[in-house]
Amino acid sequence: MACFLHLGQLLAAPQCPYAALDSSGIPTRDAKRRGAGWLPGLADMGWSNRLGGYEGFHLLLAVNPIGVIPGCGFGPASTKDQPLAETFFARRHAPHPGLASVGAPACGPYVVAKGFEGRVHQVTWWKAYGAQGICPPQRKSRSPGSKRLRRWVAGVRHIVETVYEKLAHPFRLDRERPHDLSGFQAPLAAKIALHNCCIWLHEQLGWPRLAFTDLVDWYVHAISHQAL
Repeated sequence: MACFLHLGQLLAAPQCPYAALDSSGIPTRDAKRRGAGWLPGLADMGWSNRLGGYEGFHLLLAVNPIGVIPGCGFGPASTKDQPLAETFFARRHAPHPGLASVGAPACGPYVVAKGFEGRVHQVTWWKAYGAQGICPPQRKSRSPGSKRLRRWVAGVRHIVETVYEKLAHPFRLDRERPHDLSGFQAPLAAKIALHNCCIWLHEQLGWPRLAFTDLVDWYVHAISHQAL
């Protein structure tokens, strides 16, 4: 955990003008299996647009404009976005040793997905924790926002979706089947640290920050060359 938080600081995540905040389902067990499984009372059943119905955790990530992850949190799969964000902002505002993974507060606003919308929640977050939320404007609302604003929000959302795709597939977060809570927390922190480290390394090499395939190809080529 300390590693990915340090890399987030190193890559100047706290100084970014805004941070994107979004959630995704992370399965820890086949939802069709019977019994309580290894994580009763911790993981449970939930719904994800990416996975459908699943058993596991509801992961919340803060992502900066270049794709660095400076903080994260998670709860049972059934946890809604708003209470998850409430805890995230509260612990950033008043740090707790047991929830250090949330990282430091952002310097600017948080661009949030539709699941976090709600005027009451956003007012509470601002007054209680100094966290300003920017929710994507609804096309059918009385104030749908400009086309330029909607396009900017869509671009921010694309970065978050790319980050989740990296964690779920190249780093195989979706394949973890932990038997206890630490068995989920440790791989999660390691994969986020690896993600941030790849971005740092790509910056040193002058490569596109999120083109991790290039790094994997380079590593395989180097190993093959040594074998020869």
